[in-house]
Amino acid sequence: MKVKAVEKLLKFNKNENDPGVWRYVMQPELYMALAQKKVIKEAALRSGVSQGVMQACWDAAGEVIKAWATEGHSVALPGLGTMRFGLRSKAVEKVEDVKSGLITSRRIIFTPNSDLKEELANTAIQITCFDRTGKEVKRVTSDDEGNVEEDSNDNPNVNPNPNPNDNTGGDSGSIIDGTDEG
Repeated sequence: MKVKAVEKLLKFNKNENDPGVWRYVMQPELYMALAQKKVIKEAALRSGVSQGVMQACWDAAGEVIKAWATEGHSVALPGLGTMRFGLRSKAVEKVEDVKSGLITSRRIIFTPNSDLKEELANTAIQITCFDRTGKEVKRVTSDDEGNVEEDSNDNPNVNPNPNPNDNTGGDSGSIIDGTDEG
């Protein structure tokens, strides 16, 4: 899984006098969405049924999940977990004030099953760090059960300590090369 850490100015007060602090903020790099046609083709290939049959099953399953979830059921998604609809709302003190207008958003809640959680925990992570100017300054990799450690290859083009006054602790090992491989 690829992750990027981008140096961003974080302000904790809405006060314009708050200078904020620069911190590296991590987020997963999302790949492009797979087309439904490609998913159907792969599922048909893996299951041994025709693409037409798989498409009909996919569409029917989607309709059933949508119908049951909007009726208030938690719906199992095989191999993934469960999904249900939820909401956010404002709280009121008196029962007389309860009304649908208090609902601020409706949302989908997904709860992954334990096998999916375990697989995600064991997925290797590759973090690419970018400073506030957008320059790549470091790469970190892991290939174990969630312990992210720096690799031992050096890259002379990347400064391993871009701001010597901002030490966040941890190991100060070297970085891997700056190529797009991995």
